[in-house]
Amino acid sequence: MRELEAMSRAVRRRGWTAAQGHFLRRVLGAAALLCAGAVAWVPAQAWAESDAVKELAAPAPIQLPLKPSPEFARFPRYAGMLGARQIVLRLGAKTDDPSGVHGEYQYTDSGEVILIAGDRDGDTLEVEESNDGTHITGNWVGRFAADGSVAGERMNVDDSDPQPFDLKRLAAGQAVPAAGAPAIAAITAKKAVAAPRDPVGGAVAPPHGASAAAAGGHPVGGVSNLQTGE
Repeated sequence: MRELEAMSRAVRRRGWTAAQGHFLRRVLGAAALLCAGAVAWVPAQAWAESDAVKELAAPAPIQLPLKPSPEFARFPRYAGMLGARQIVLRLGAKTDDPSGVHGEYQYTDSGEVILIAGDRDGDTLEVEESNDGTHITGNWVGRFAADGSVAGERMNVDDSDPQPFDLKRLAAGQAVPAAGAPAIAAITAKKAVAAPRDPVGGAVAPPHGASAAAAGGHPVGGVSNLQTGE
């Protein structure tokens, strides 16, 4: 009898131990799953936070077409011709680069704005341009004169289609001159120099002897419009 009771107690002990072991295995398995889930969740959370930080740190997307930037509004202005079209260039020094310059130029006929950035080494200007803020669309090489004007050539990225530019610096508050006005004034001045006037009557004086030869007579008293025959 005592042996049976001892065996029964041993069986009960073994049964309780087995159940307890099964329960502990289930608990440990669940804990392992929870740990795995936590490990899987932490990187996802970290990735989400990283994307959020990148999104906040990234610059705002550029709106096309480009508009004049308030950042460049305080820069010196240069007006003149780029090829056959008038532009107004705003160009100033970069704050983080002693030799760097940046800005924008705008066509006066269409209002199109193009960004520009590069370097100025003494009187030499070398810059690149972009019509979307991402892709380079052209190169500029020019030289500053003593009066502050700048002239040179603008080329495509592959150095094709060179176009001359000649820009004069505008004073603060000075209005942009009308397109073609300097060229018209220069042509008028050349015509005035090429056609001298008679100091007496103000009329244009023909070359000496031209009227006499044409009419077959001689001028009288040096007055070209009064002649006498042979």
